[in-house]
Amino acid sequence: MKAIPVRAGDWQPRAAQSVAVLVPCFNEEATIGKVVADFRAALPEATIYVYDNNSADRTGEVARAAGALVRRERHQGKGNVVRRMFADVDAGLYVLVDGDATYDAASARAMIARLTEERLDMVVGARVDQEHAAYRLGHRTGNRLLAGFFALTFHAPFSDILSGYRVFSRRFVKSFPVLSRGFEIETELCVHALELELPVAEVPTPYYARPQGSVSKLSTWRDGVRILFTIVDLYRSERPLAFFSGLGIALAIVSIGLAVPIFVTYFEQGIVPRIPTAILSTGLMLLASLSIVAGLVLDTVTRGRREAKLIAYLEQAAPGEEWERRQG
Repeated sequence: MKAIPVRAGDWQPRAAQSVAVLVPCFNEEATIGKVVADFRAALPEATIYVYDNNSADRTGEVARAAGALVRRERHQGKGNVVRRMFADVDAGLYVLVDGDATYDAASARAMIARLTEERLDMVVGARVDQEHAAYRLGHRTGNRLLAGFFALTFHAPFSDILSGYRVFSRRFVKSFPVLSRGFEIETELCVHALELELPVAEVPTPYYARPQGSVSKLSTWRDGVRILFTIVDLYRSERPLAFFSGLGIALAIVSIGLAVPIFVTYFEQGIVPRIPTAILSTGLMLLASLSIVAGLVLDTVTRGRREAKLIAYLEQAAPGEEWERRQG
């Protein structure tokens, strides 16, 4: 597949618009030096933060020698690292990228330009593989299946929900309550944007195979199943009325299906056969009613949580707004 042209001069740094490049890392000694060097060349005005997540190799030393600010996060998991980075780092714009040297650093300027010019809150680097080995066996199919299920569940505009390359506004980062612990963090980022109806976009970016000597930490089946359950869990927590109403309707249908033969027999013969089945049918209908009521209650709670996140979001200025105010 041919490479994607990226206009390196699309975006120029502005006062009061500092850029932080955030790189979560776990045992990336073979690649982190290249990642830091590439982003220093692509974004010389940015500060590069490498968060070492209990690496057993020389990841921290190599990153520090390459010119990054190195910090540690002892709670294992990418979600835990992102939570710490978002809490600690103060900047106007944020670039989040994995430390495996598979993403194109030169694309950052085009992604930032898209975010600032259109006043977006998140730009996702949609991966376009440049070589067959970029995706491990099963990853391409798994990514498409998860993206399709996510689009069906949340009516999402994203084609690559699992991309580890993103640009954020300050107001996105400071209003995002990170709950995930592992690789499910990318899914949670997308859901946060969709639930607050934030302006987002995708920019196609080249995606390369890992360099020789480095190993992926992502397990195709284990992490794929965890991400799938995360999507379902986020749907339950963010769309409780739809989730529990659907469950309640399903239980009610089963209950009615069990009850119909009992009522037919009663009207024909005047007796109530299969008492256990009648009890089961009654119990299922009660559960259906409780499920729908729970959905109504939790929907009110979810609206309150969403309003709290929106208030935190609105407390921050839009990308480039402070600079334009000073110029005016």
